[in-house]
Amino acid sequence: MTAADVIQAWDRAEPAAIHPLRRISEDAYWASGQAQADMLATVLPDGAKVMDFGCGDGRVAIPMAALGYEVTAVDSSQRMLDRLTERAPGLTTVHAAADGIAAHLGRRRMDAVYSLAVLIHHSYADCLDIITRLRAATKLGGVLVLDWPVSEQPSEASHWIGVTTWSREQQAEACARVGLEPVDSELPWGVYRAVKVTQ
Repeated sequence: MTAADVIQAWDRAEPAAIHPLRRISEDAYWASGQAQADMLATVLPDGAKVMDFGCGDGRVAIPMAALGYEVTAVDSSQRMLDRLTERAPGLTTVHAAADGIAAHLGRRRMDAVYSLAVLIHHSYADCLDIITRLRAATKLGGVLVLDWPVSEQPSEASHWIGVTTWSREQQAEACARVGLEPVDSELPWGVYRAVKVTQ
């Protein structure tokens, strides 16, 4: 499963296929985004400049902006960004995959980056490339919150809604390589601080 395959699948997906809570109700779907924004706020500095990478239709980006964060919502699916803009026309959106972030930011760096529904769908190589680019978009000392799951039996996803898991050793090696220091938190995702590469 390549990054292009995942992007194409998301771009074509109907809303009900995007998140299981949509099969329950739209209210449950948007409430889950508010709950995740509230969780993120426990580890991100107040008023920080944050990037929501893989923002989709804004389920988390919109409530993050309402909490006072300066949100840049990034997605490789223009269809998703159009849905976000319908709900929140004032939110800054960027149509880009990971390799397009640098062109948008220039020399600016984010205080924090979160990516809650991207890495789990990609191969190891694509996932590492995305993480490297997200780290490069984050200022030194900034915070990254990543859905980067580990498993005793790591494996790559074979479908666009499959899950790729890493071993703890693979993840530690990748962190050292790109400059991420794990931070203890109660969040269901990995929390990391952007540090200088020591290798």
